[in-house]
Amino acid sequence: MKAMVLHGVNKIEDKPLKYEEYPVPKPGAGEVLVKVISCGVCHSNLHMIEGDWVNYGIPAKFPIIPGHEIIGSVEEIGEGVVNLKHGQNVGLSPLWNSCGTCEYCITGNEHLCNSAQITGETVDGGYAEYVLAKANYIYNIPTGINLQSDAPLFCPGVTAYRATKMAELGPQSTVYVIGIGGVGHVAIQIAKLYGAHVIAITTSEEHAQLAKEMGADDIIMTNRNYEGLENYRESANSAIVFSPSQKALDLSLKLLKKKGVMVMGVFGDLHDLRFVKEIKVKGSVIGPRSDMKEVLSLASKGKIKLRVTKFPMSEANEVLKMLKDGKIVGRAVLLP
Repeated sequence: MKAMVLHGVNKIEDKPLKYEEYPVPKPGAGEVLVKVISCGVCHSNLHMIEGDWVNYGIPAKFPIIPGHEIIGSVEEIGEGVVNLKHGQNVGLSPLWNSCGTCEYCITGNEHLCNSAQITGETVDGGYAEYVLAKANYIYNIPTGINLQSDAPLFCPGVTAYRATKMAELGPQSTVYVIGIGGVGHVAIQIAKLYGAHVIAITTSEEHAQLAKEMGADDIIMTNRNYEGLENYRESANSAIVFSPSQKALDLSLKLLKKKGVMVMGVFGDLHDLRFVKEIKVKGSVIGPRSDMKEVLSLASKGKIKLRVTKFPMSEANEVLKMLKDGKIVGRAVLLP
């Protein structure tokens, strides 16, 4: 099969992904081989490829195929799989597998399992013609889902859903969504389902327009240092941060009222967390299978829309460079 393969971390400008022949995996017991129809391009793919996460053990192996938001069809079925059939349309999320027996797995938080396998980071992912999947960790594609455009439901979709659910929103609440990219433009829509007043903060005119299209009640433009927002201090009940910027995290703490809720969807430090405000800080990462199923249900009913731009799989290096430069509005999707 053809795949975009990473043999060693390097800056995306040097085109570290190689479009080459790669062995087609064979499904074992409890596994299926999925023929990829589409695969979304995540900022975390860029972090992994450029070596930002080497200290966290990511990628876990070389060579590796990135990509963790995937729609495809079942090509081959391994032993013991009875709930899937050949040709069935399915989706894969970042959660490739978990142990099933730890305290997180048995309480429905399997995405936090210490033994979890992550698609495209610890096992090969979807920048390829085929991808191997665990049968219990893939999802039926309901009617109303676009097979070539909606792969990002399986990462930014569930990530936005989880973070927004943790933000403790309601009809009387005000929430800032900071960073209106692939995840942020979905979070706006989900926050509106709670009846919240949603304010988008962005550094880009194109992303401001996207926020407007997604239903944001107000939009605040700022610079990349997130400066000049002193008039908005202590004006929100919640803040959800998807911008991979320390300045964005610093700003969110200033925007929150006392008893406010901050949800972090990125790495960073809390330099000015003042205990006297009794702010809650919550980390949020992807979501369990139950959240993923709820996202698909909402999308199938037209309540979640995605802005995507489609590219050939062979152009993954160039697409990731565009993402790095802030030139992707919404989400990029690769097609084999």
